[in-house]
Amino acid sequence: MKRVFIPSFLGSLVGLGLMACTPQADVTKVPEGATLMAPGDRPDGGRDGACYGKDVTPAVIETVTESKQVTPAVFAPDGATIITPPQYETVTKQVIAAGGEVYYFEVPCPDAMTPEFVASVQRALAARGAFDGPVSGVMDGQTRTAIRAFQLPAFNSEILTLETARKLGLVAFAPPPIYENQG
Repeated sequence: MKRVFIPSFLGSLVGLGLMACTPQADVTKVPEGATLMAPGDRPDGGRDGACYGKDVTPAVIETVTESKQVTPAVFAPDGATIITPPQYETVTKQVIAAGGEVYYFEVPCPDAMTPEFVASVQRALAARGAFDGPVSGVMDGQTRTAIRAFQLPAFNSEILTLETARKLGLVAFAPPPIYENQG
């Protein structure tokens, strides 16, 4: 049996070639849990013409264990003597102690999310030290991770909010708030 020596750099090249053939994850998908609402859809009190995202706050789940009486005690006619003690069973259940609420936030509308705008987002994040990837104009995983990091701790999402776009200097103004008639 003859052994063939392959230099290590050739093995690495073969490995890279195989990795290039592997399908990549779809990084354009919205993060699990968060959704972008269809243009024109809005939450109660939302502005006409604005676009929104929707998410749910993480739920805090508690395990509650309690003892529940299944059968009551049986007493003798004198009322003081217990003939049969009460029987209990332990019941364990999980309950949502906090969180789990739906909330809405304004986002740039889909028609504004052009490659040029996304490249501006990448440059603005890079200028603030939050992004070190290539300015590609593609909303890829590295860009979404940078958006999440920049929005923390106030907002934990990979979806760019309109407020963050304003902070990055990418949206010129904030529209005036709409107040319901309280008369």
